[in-house]
Amino acid sequence: MKRIGIIYAGREFSVGEESFEQMKADIEEAMRSGRSVWITVNHGEGRPQPTELLVGPGIPIALLPIPDEPPGPADEADGVEGQTSSVQS
Repeated sequence: MKRIGIIYAGREFSVGEESFEQMKADIEEAMRSGRSVWITVNHGEGRPQPTELLVGPGIPIALLPIPDEPPGPADEADGVEGQTSSVQS
């Protein structure tokens, strides 16, 4: 994963070139220790603006790993309930 989507206070942000697992671990450690930390993220489209978010106990945040490649038509059909596929020889 090269990008991480973040939902914070109902708004969408992103982080590039960051390890999803490392960011998650850093946030979990801050929560466990009862302290707040600032994380630098991007806000906006086209020309993102660097933004600081305060993360800590009682502050909800969601992390979304963004895959390097968008899913193709075959990937989108995987796991869709009630959808069948057929293979022709």
